[in-house]
Amino acid sequence: MTPIALTIAGSDPGGGAGIQADLKTFHQLGVYGTSAITLVTVQNTVRFSRVEHMEVSLVREQIEAVLEDLPPGAVKTGALGSAEIVETVAAVAFRCPLVIDPVTIGKHGLRLIDPDAFAALRRLLIPRAALVTPNLSEAAELAGIEVSDLENMKDAALRIAALGPAAVLIKGGHLRGDAVDILLHNGKFTEFRTGRLDTPHTHGTGCTFSAAITAFLAHGRELEAAVHEAKKFVTEAIRTAPGLGSGRGPLNHRASL
Repeated sequence: MTPIALTIAGSDPGGGAGIQADLKTFHQLGVYGTSAITLVTVQNTVRFSRVEHMEVSLVREQIEAVLEDLPPGAVKTGALGSAEIVETVAAVAFRCPLVIDPVTIGKHGLRLIDPDAFAALRRLLIPRAALVTPNLSEAAELAGIEVSDLENMKDAALRIAALGPAAVLIKGGHLRGDAVDILLHNGKFTEFRTGRLDTPHTHGTGCTFSAAITAFLAHGRELEAAVHEAKKFVTEAIRTAPGLGSGRGPLNHRASL
């Protein structure tokens, strides 16, 4: 049977991030993708100008419609927008691994979650996660410390783990040098390292990475193996980015492992 995954996230009309990136990634990795849209953005590779949140009842009904007929093997969240939407997602009894990508700011600097929503995410949703996947700035906000090197990343991971998730993956793509991600799982740190690729085309990298992990979890992979395979996929997707748009272009979601 084909595995199913659910993404609960925002829409990117340029197709490089959010719901669109998640569904492309699911499909490429052999998973049937379902979705619940939390917010709609106006953006492309050079600008980000508007965000509109969906009605809370509509978000809830989208999730319920998927769960009653197409039960997923893994679920991920992306940009959630408001505290009410976070509370709605947190109230759902998911019967599969939940991957939380705590998206706070879009690629062009526009904030995608308000302070009350971030507090609700930290308090209500992160403790339920099988995995939380913050980048450096998100990890700093969650942990309450500066995160600028590998030691800071490990310290932040421990602080975030204290909130209750089963595992924490801090993405180090914004560090100097190699692209290094740190996974804290079962009390052990695992490092995932690749050489840095010199390209501006990285729009949607975080969404694609967390979606790939979710896809491999839906296939039944163990967490560390899912992260390892997802890291290979997103690295190849960056390496073979099609160079679309006039700014920070999308990845190649048709990349092969």
